[in-house]
Amino acid sequence: MSARRFPLIDDEALARLRTLVGQEIRRPQPYIETATRDAIRHWADGIGDRNPWWLASGTAPPTILFAMDRVVSGYVGGLPGIHAMYGGTDFRWDRPIRIGDRIVGDSVLLDLVEKPSRFAKRAIQQIYRTTFSNQRDEVVCVADSWCFRTERDTARERAKYAPVEPHRYSAGEIERIRAGYRDEQVRGAAPRYFEDVKAGETLPEIVKGPLTVTSIVAFVQGWGSLYVRAHGLAFDLFDRHPALGIPNELGVPEPPERVHWDEALARAVGVPGPYDYGPERVAWLGHLVTNWMGDAGMLARLSVQVRRHNLIGDTTWCRGRIATKSDARGEVTLDLEAVNQRGEAIAQGQAAVILPRRGR
Repeated sequence: MSARRFPLIDDEALARLRTLVGQEIRRPQPYIETATRDAIRHWADGIGDRNPWWLASGTAPPTILFAMDRVVSGYVGGLPGIHAMYGGTDFRWDRPIRIGDRIVGDSVLLDLVEKPSRFAKRAIQQIYRTTFSNQRDEVVCVADSWCFRTERDTARERAKYAPVEPHRYSAGEIERIRAGYRDEQVRGAAPRYFEDVKAGETLPEIVKGPLTVTSIVAFVQGWGSLYVRAHGLAFDLFDRHPALGIPNELGVPEPPERVHWDEALARAVGVPGPYDYGPERVAWLGHLVTNWMGDAGMLARLSVQVRRHNLIGDTTWCRGRIATKSDARGEVTLDLEAVNQRGEAIAQGQAAVILPRRGR
């Protein structure tokens, strides 16, 4: 067995963390506090959402909340040195986010659930609830978000994930992806009425990828990341949280977040290679839904679980199907799925959309 580089889950540290369940936690400094025109544009660009309505209407894509709070994006406290792997978010919106809105997220540690894990033998699901309010003290959204805390060395030693050879794209495959982007359907100003949709109908799919380090950088420009800091700010962070400073091959401390572009660290934590940020995948499925519902629809809920790693080189096809309709609210429930070029489901979830009615 190879020598251990990282700590194991400590029962005393876990017990200390359990004492915080139900308590409000310190709010980390957000990347964005106000939904400015620039912030909305950067978020939409970062997730590849080309719908011109966001800026034309002064309304933000609902998932911009990932850029306005670090906790909902996967920032976790406690258990120093134990890897945090984002698992998903369940958003419930009460109202849209407009240009000029200042959004504050207040979070509590909702629960800690110990789960058996084929990946790392022992895993702790760490769940937070964040309530987002605007400058008028109106609740904008309530979101539950969770990460799985796993032992890095144990995950590597168990080797659940076999090495995956990066996909090599033919000219024909690239052309299919290019056509997917070219033919992407945005409903836009033409209302999609509740009466006109039927259970079982499918949504026009959208494509994302192939995932590259460049596209990860583009996402981080809109989202802001969790621990990426430069120069003195990085050393300040590592002084406050020593377990975050993992030496790279040059002996320089860098955050564990670099698993998203650093092959060596990704393999050290038991993953086949660098992979995307989970919140980005949630936002992609949100993009699928907002394209379909049109400008007059409202995304009321988006609940997505991240299932597998989306590796550098992978392409994702986002798909949806109408599951049910509720006449009382004009609400449509959608089943969502993100599938890679190997046919593997890498994210699954549901959305609830409120559509306009004819004659109202």
